[in-house]
Amino acid sequence: ESKELSNTIKVSGMLTVPNQNKAFVTPSYSGIVRSLYVQPGSYVTRGKVIATIANPDLIVMQQQLQQVNGQIKMAELEVTRAQQLYKGNAAPLKKFQQAQTDLATLRSQRSGLQKQLGSIGATQGYSSALSVRAPISGTVSKVIAQIGSNVDMASPIAEIVSNSALHLDIYVYEKDLGKVQPGQTIHFTLTNSPGKEYDAKITSIGTAFEGESKTVPVHAQVVGDRTGLIDGMNVTAVISLDNQTAAAVPTEAIITDKGQDYIFIVQSGHNEEEEKNKKSASGQKANETPAEETEVSFEKIPVAKGVTDLGYTQITPLKPIPANAKIVIKNAFFIMAKLNNKGEEGHGH
Repeated sequence: ESKELSNTIKVSGMLTVPNQNKAFVTPSYSGIVRSLYVQPGSYVTRGKVIATIANPDLIVMQQQLQQVNGQIKMAELEVTRAQQLYKGNAAPLKKFQQAQTDLATLRSQRSGLQKQLGSIGATQGYSSALSVRAPISGTVSKVIAQIGSNVDMASPIAEIVSNSALHLDIYVYEKDLGKVQPGQTIHFTLTNSPGKEYDAKITSIGTAFEGESKTVPVHAQVVGDRTGLIDGMNVTAVISLDNQTAAAVPTEAIITDKGQDYIFIVQSGHNEEEEKNKKSASGQKANETPAEETEVSFEKIPVAKGVTDLGYTQITPLKPIPANAKIVIKNAFFIMAKLNNKGEEGHGH
Protein backbone atom coordinates (compact mmCIF):
# COMPACT_ATOMS: atom_id res chain seq x y z
CA GLU A 1 0.00 0.00 0.00
CA SER A 2 1.06 3.62 -0.44
CA LYS A 3 1.38 5.04 3.06
CA GLU A 4 2.45 8.44 4.41
CA LEU A 5 5.02 7.44 7.01
CA SER A 6 6.81 9.72 9.43
CA ASN A 7 10.57 9.36 9.68
CA THR A 8 11.49 9.43 13.37
CA ILE A 9 14.33 9.11 15.86
CA LYS A 10 13.68 7.50 19.26
CA VAL A 11 15.53 9.07 22.20
CA SER A 12 15.36 9.34 25.98
CA GLY A 13 15.63 12.41 28.16
CA MET A 14 14.50 14.32 31.21
CA LEU A 15 12.18 17.21 32.02
CA THR A 16 13.97 20.21 33.50
CA VAL A 17 13.17 23.75 34.58
CA PRO A 18 15.90 26.38 33.94
CA ASN A 19 17.40 27.90 37.07
CA GLN A 20 16.01 31.32 36.18
CA ASN A 21 12.54 29.81 36.60
CA LYS A 22 13.24 28.34 40.04
CA ALA A 23 13.50 30.33 43.26
CA PHE A 24 14.27 29.75 46.91
CA VAL A 25 12.07 31.87 49.16
CA THR A 26 14.39 33.44 51.71
CA PRO A 27 13.74 36.25 54.19
CA SER A 28 15.65 39.50 53.80
CA TYR A 29 16.15 39.63 57.56
CA SER A 30 16.69 36.99 60.21
CA GLY A 31 13.93 35.96 62.56
CA ILE A 32 11.64 33.24 63.90
CA VAL A 33 8.95 31.81 61.57
CA ARG A 34 5.57 32.70 63.04
CA SER A 35 3.22 31.52 60.24
CA LEU A 36 3.25 29.61 56.97
CA TYR A 37 0.57 30.07 54.31
CA VAL A 38 1.60 27.50 51.67
CA GLN A 39 2.21 23.80 51.29
CA PRO A 40 3.84 21.70 48.53
CA GLY A 41 1.68 21.92 45.39
CA SER A 42 0.29 25.38 46.19
CA TYR A 43 0.30 27.82 43.26
CA VAL A 44 1.47 31.32 44.20
CA THR A 45 1.78 34.58 42.29
CA ARG A 46 4.76 36.88 42.55
CA GLY A 47 4.51 39.09 45.64
CA LYS A 48 2.12 36.81 47.54
CA VAL A 49 2.88 36.53 51.27
CA ILE A 50 3.87 32.93 52.00
CA ALA A 51 5.16 33.33 55.56
CA THR A 52 5.75 35.82 58.38
CA ILE A 53 8.75 36.02 60.67
CA ALA A 54 9.38 38.03 63.81
CA ASN A 55 12.53 39.75 65.12
CA PRO A 56 12.57 42.28 68.02
CA ASP A 57 15.55 44.01 66.37
CA LEU A 58 13.12 45.48 63.85
CA ILE A 59 11.58 47.57 66.60
CA VAL A 60 14.99 49.02 67.44
CA MET A 61 15.43 50.16 63.81
CA GLN A 62 11.92 51.60 63.73
CA GLN A 63 12.61 53.44 66.99
CA GLN A 64 15.81 54.90 65.54
CA LEU A 65 13.82 56.15 62.56
CA GLN A 66 11.30 57.90 64.80
CA GLN A 67 14.10 59.50 66.81
CA VAL A 68 15.78 60.77 63.67
CA ASN A 69 12.47 62.21 62.43
CA GLY A 70 12.20 64.14 65.72
CA GLN A 71 15.79 65.35 65.44
CA ILE A 72 15.18 66.53 61.87
CA LYS A 73 12.28 68.72 63.00
CA MET A 74 14.48 70.32 65.62
CA ALA A 75 17.35 70.72 63.12
CA GLU A 76 15.03 72.41 60.62
CA LEU A 77 14.04 74.95 63.30
CA GLU A 78 17.70 75.49 64.15
CA VAL A 79 18.57 76.20 60.50
CA THR A 80 15.77 78.77 60.27
CA ARG A 81 16.89 80.48 63.49
CA ALA A 82 20.58 80.49 62.48
CA GLN A 83 19.69 81.95 59.10
CA GLN A 84 17.71 84.79 60.69
CA LEU A 85 20.53 85.56 63.12
CA TYR A 86 23.08 85.57 60.32
CA LYS A 87 20.99 87.91 58.21
CA GLY A 88 20.63 90.23 61.21
CA ASN A 89 24.37 90.14 61.78
CA ALA A 90 23.68 88.59 65.18
CA ALA A 91 25.51 85.31 64.43
CA PRO A 92 28.44 84.33 62.20
CA LEU A 93 28.00 82.52 58.86
CA LYS A 94 29.83 79.52 60.27
CA LYS A 95 27.04 78.77 62.74
CA PHE A 96 24.41 78.89 59.97
CA GLN A 97 26.49 76.53 57.81
CA GLN A 98 26.95 74.10 60.74
CA ALA A 99 23.16 73.98 61.25
CA GLN A 100 22.69 73.18 57.55
CA THR A 101 25.30 70.39 57.75
CA ASP A 102 23.67 68.87 60.84
CA LEU A 103 20.27 68.86 59.08
CA ALA A 104 21.70 67.21 55.95
CA THR A 105 23.36 64.50 58.09
CA LEU A 106 20.10 63.69 59.88
CA ARG A 107 18.18 63.55 56.59
CA SER A 108 20.81 61.14 55.24
CA GLN A 109 20.41 58.91 58.32
CA ARG A 110 16.61 58.93 57.87
CA SER A 111 16.93 57.97 54.20
CA GLY A 112 19.25 55.08 55.10
CA LEU A 113 16.90 53.74 57.77
CA GLN A 114 13.88 54.05 55.46
CA LYS A 115 15.65 52.17 52.67
CA GLN A 116 16.84 49.51 55.07
CA LEU A 117 13.37 48.92 56.46
CA GLY A 118 11.85 49.06 52.98
CA SER A 119 14.33 46.52 51.55
CA ILE A 120 13.41 43.95 54.17
CA GLY A 121 9.69 44.63 53.81
CA ALA A 122 9.21 46.04 57.30
CA THR A 123 6.78 48.81 58.16
CA GLN A 124 7.96 52.17 59.47
CA GLY A 125 5.64 51.85 62.43
CA TYR A 126 6.35 49.72 65.50
CA SER A 127 6.10 46.01 64.64
CA SER A 128 8.43 43.03 64.98
CA ALA A 129 6.63 41.10 62.20
CA LEU A 130 8.06 40.78 58.70
CA SER A 131 6.23 39.41 55.64
CA VAL A 132 8.10 37.00 53.32
CA ARG A 133 6.84 37.19 49.73
CA ALA A 134 7.15 34.93 46.68
CA PRO A 135 9.86 36.22 44.30
CA ILE A 136 8.29 34.50 41.24
CA SER A 137 4.96 32.98 40.23
CA GLY A 138 4.83 29.20 40.22
CA THR A 139 4.16 26.04 42.19
CA VAL A 140 5.63 25.44 45.64
CA SER A 141 7.78 22.33 45.19
CA LYS A 142 8.79 22.01 48.83
CA VAL A 143 8.47 23.80 52.18
CA ILE A 144 11.74 23.64 54.08
CA ALA A 145 11.11 25.65 57.26
CA GLN A 146 8.48 25.10 59.90
CA ILE A 147 6.83 27.31 62.49
CA GLY A 148 9.41 28.16 65.14
CA SER A 149 12.39 27.79 62.79
CA ASN A 150 15.14 30.37 63.12
CA VAL A 151 15.81 31.60 59.57
CA ASP A 152 18.07 34.15 57.91
CA MET A 153 19.03 35.21 54.39
CA ALA A 154 20.89 31.91 53.87
CA SER A 155 17.98 29.77 55.10
CA PRO A 156 15.30 29.05 52.45
CA ILE A 157 11.75 28.81 53.75
CA ALA A 158 10.38 27.19 50.56
CA GLU A 159 11.17 26.55 46.90
CA ILE A 160 9.03 27.67 43.95
CA VAL A 161 9.20 26.21 40.43
CA SER A 162 7.57 27.79 37.38
CA ASN A 163 6.42 25.03 35.04
CA SER A 164 5.56 27.61 32.37
CA ALA A 165 9.19 27.31 31.23
CA LEU A 166 9.38 23.50 31.45
CA HIS A 167 12.10 22.20 29.13
CA LEU A 168 12.85 18.78 27.71
CA ASP A 169 16.51 17.76 27.59
CA ILE A 170 17.07 14.79 25.29
CA TYR A 171 20.27 13.07 24.21
CA VAL A 172 20.84 12.33 20.51
CA TYR A 173 23.53 9.95 19.23
CA GLU A 174 26.23 11.27 16.92
CA LYS A 175 24.93 9.33 13.90
CA ASP A 176 21.50 11.04 14.14
CA LEU A 177 22.71 14.54 14.97
CA GLY A 178 22.66 15.75 11.36
CA LYS A 179 18.95 14.94 11.09
CA VAL A 180 17.97 17.14 14.06
CA GLN A 181 17.34 20.87 13.81
CA PRO A 182 15.54 23.63 15.76
CA GLY A 183 11.80 23.79 15.19
CA GLN A 184 11.23 20.04 14.86
CA THR A 185 8.44 18.50 16.92
CA ILE A 186 9.07 15.97 19.67
CA HIS A 187 6.36 13.64 20.93
CA PHE A 188 7.14 12.20 24.35
CA THR A 189 5.64 10.10 27.11
CA LEU A 190 6.65 9.66 30.73
CA THR A 191 8.87 6.59 31.10
CA ASN A 192 7.03 5.41 34.23
CA SER A 193 3.55 6.39 32.96
CA PRO A 194 3.39 6.03 29.16
CA GLY A 195 -0.37 6.42 28.79
CA LYS A 196 -0.42 10.10 27.76
CA GLU A 197 1.56 11.83 24.99
CA TYR A 198 2.96 15.37 25.23
CA ASP A 199 4.63 17.68 22.71
CA ALA A 200 7.76 19.84 22.62
CA LYS A 201 9.64 21.86 20.02
CA ILE A 202 13.42 21.83 19.66
CA THR A 203 14.93 25.22 20.56
CA SER A 204 18.68 24.56 20.58
CA ILE A 205 21.26 21.84 19.98
CA GLY A 206 24.37 21.32 22.10
CA THR A 207 27.86 21.63 20.68
CA ALA A 208 29.68 19.11 22.89
CA PHE A 209 29.26 15.48 23.89
CA GLU A 210 27.62 14.75 27.23
CA GLY A 211 30.31 13.34 29.52
CA GLU A 212 31.84 10.11 28.23
CA SER A 213 28.83 9.23 26.07
CA LYS A 214 28.55 9.70 22.33
CA THR A 215 25.37 11.72 22.72
CA VAL A 216 24.76 15.44 22.35
CA PRO A 217 22.16 17.25 24.51
CA VAL A 218 19.24 18.79 22.61
CA HIS A 219 16.94 21.27 24.35
CA ALA A 220 13.22 21.63 23.60
CA GLN A 221 10.40 23.77 24.98
CA VAL A 222 7.33 21.85 26.18
CA VAL A 223 4.22 23.15 24.39
CA GLY A 224 0.51 22.60 25.00
CA ASP A 225 -0.75 20.61 27.98
CA ARG A 226 1.70 20.29 30.89
CA THR A 227 -0.66 18.55 33.31
CA GLY A 228 1.19 15.98 35.40
CA LEU A 229 4.66 17.08 34.29
CA ILE A 230 7.23 17.75 37.01
CA ASP A 231 10.86 18.82 36.97
CA GLY A 232 13.14 15.76 36.95
CA MET A 233 10.79 13.24 35.29
CA ASN A 234 12.34 10.77 32.82
CA VAL A 235 10.74 10.59 29.37
CA THR A 236 10.81 8.50 26.21
CA ALA A 237 10.63 10.68 23.11
CA VAL A 238 10.27 10.47 19.33
CA ILE A 239 11.61 13.24 17.06
CA SER A 240 9.52 13.66 13.89
CA LEU A 241 11.84 14.37 10.96
CA ASP A 242 9.58 14.41 7.88
CA ASN A 243 6.64 12.69 6.18
CA GLN A 244 7.05 10.64 3.02
CA THR A 245 4.67 8.56 0.90
CA ALA A 246 6.11 5.15 0.11
CA ALA A 247 5.23 1.55 -0.67
CA ALA A 248 4.69 -0.16 2.65
CA VAL A 249 3.46 -3.39 4.19
CA PRO A 250 2.33 -4.21 7.73
CA THR A 251 5.47 -4.58 9.82
CA GLU A 252 4.53 -8.15 10.80
CA ALA A 253 4.63 -9.13 7.11
CA ILE A 254 8.44 -8.82 7.15
CA ILE A 255 10.60 -11.64 8.44
CA THR A 256 14.37 -11.79 8.86
CA ASP A 257 16.48 -14.78 7.86
CA LYS A 258 20.27 -14.84 8.17
CA GLY A 259 20.46 -11.05 8.31
CA GLN A 260 18.25 -10.44 5.24
CA ASP A 261 14.68 -9.13 5.37
CA TYR A 262 11.99 -10.87 3.31
CA ILE A 263 8.29 -10.83 2.48
CA PHE A 264 6.25 -13.72 0.99
CA ILE A 265 4.04 -13.57 -2.08
CA VAL A 266 1.66 -16.20 -3.44
CA GLN A 267 3.47 -17.82 -6.34
CA SER A 268 2.14 -17.16 -9.86
CA GLY A 269 -0.38 -19.84 -10.89
CA HIS A 270 -1.74 -20.30 -7.39
CA ASN A 271 -4.47 -17.77 -6.79
CA GLU A 272 -8.09 -17.91 -5.81
CA GLU A 273 -9.44 -17.33 -9.30
CA GLU A 274 -7.52 -20.28 -10.71
CA GLU A 275 -8.65 -22.46 -7.82
CA LYS A 276 -12.26 -21.58 -8.67
CA ASN A 277 -11.61 -22.42 -12.34
CA LYS A 278 -10.12 -25.75 -11.35
CA LYS A 279 -13.16 -26.53 -9.21
CA SER A 280 -15.54 -25.62 -12.04
CA ALA A 281 -13.63 -27.76 -14.52
CA SER A 282 -13.85 -30.74 -12.20
CA GLY A 283 -17.56 -30.17 -11.59
CA GLN A 284 -17.02 -29.15 -7.99
CA LYS A 285 -18.93 -26.10 -6.75
CA ALA A 286 -16.98 -23.13 -5.40
CA ASN A 287 -18.42 -23.45 -1.90
CA GLU A 288 -17.79 -27.17 -1.59
CA THR A 289 -14.87 -28.49 0.44
CA PRO A 290 -12.36 -30.36 -1.76
CA ALA A 291 -11.69 -33.91 -0.97
CA GLU A 292 -8.01 -33.11 -0.57
CA GLU A 293 -6.49 -29.91 0.81
CA THR A 294 -5.22 -27.64 -1.95
CA GLU A 295 -1.57 -26.66 -1.60
CA VAL A 296 -0.57 -23.01 -2.10
CA SER A 297 3.02 -22.11 -2.94
CA PHE A 298 4.79 -19.00 -1.66
CA GLU A 299 7.85 -17.21 -2.92
CA LYS A 300 10.32 -15.45 -0.65
CA ILE A 301 11.18 -11.92 -1.88
CA PRO A 302 14.20 -10.09 -0.38
CA VAL A 303 13.47 -6.47 0.60
CA ALA A 304 15.22 -3.47 2.11
CA LYS A 305 13.38 -1.89 5.02
CA GLY A 306 12.83 1.86 5.37
CA VAL A 307 10.81 3.97 7.78
CA THR A 308 8.52 2.25 10.30
CA ASP A 309 5.49 4.13 11.60
CA LEU A 310 1.95 3.31 12.77
CA GLY A 311 2.44 -0.44 12.30
CA TYR A 312 3.65 -0.17 8.69
CA THR A 313 7.17 -0.38 7.26
CA GLN A 314 8.43 1.04 3.98
CA ILE A 315 10.00 -1.61 1.74
CA THR A 316 12.08 -1.66 -1.44
CA PRO A 317 11.90 -5.09 -3.14
CA LEU A 318 15.31 -6.40 -4.16
CA LYS A 319 13.68 -8.69 -6.71
CA PRO A 320 10.86 -7.86 -9.17
CA ILE A 321 7.35 -8.56 -7.87
CA PRO A 322 4.71 -9.54 -10.45
CA ALA A 323 1.85 -7.12 -10.99
CA ASN A 324 -1.14 -7.79 -8.70
CA ALA A 325 0.93 -10.15 -6.58
CA LYS A 326 -0.65 -11.19 -3.29
CA ILE A 327 1.56 -10.46 -0.29
CA VAL A 328 1.33 -12.42 2.94
CA ILE A 329 0.53 -9.90 5.69
CA LYS A 330 -0.12 -12.30 8.58
CA ASN A 331 1.63 -15.41 9.91
CA ALA A 332 4.70 -14.88 7.71
CA PHE A 333 6.74 -16.30 10.58
CA PHE A 334 4.98 -19.66 10.31
CA ILE A 335 5.61 -19.85 6.56
CA MET A 336 9.28 -19.18 7.27
CA ALA A 337 9.29 -21.98 9.82
CA LYS A 338 7.74 -24.36 7.26
CA LEU A 339 10.40 -23.39 4.70
CA ASN A 340 13.21 -24.00 7.15
CA ASN A 341 11.77 -27.36 8.15
CA LYS A 342 11.60 -28.45 4.51
CA GLY A 343 15.05 -27.02 3.79
CA GLU A 344 13.73 -25.13 0.75
CA GLU A 345 15.41 -21.90 -0.28
CA GLY A 346 13.11 -20.05 -2.64
CA HIS A 347 9.56 -21.24 -2.14
CA GLY A 348 7.29 -23.33 0.03
CA HIS A 349 3.82 -24.86 0.15
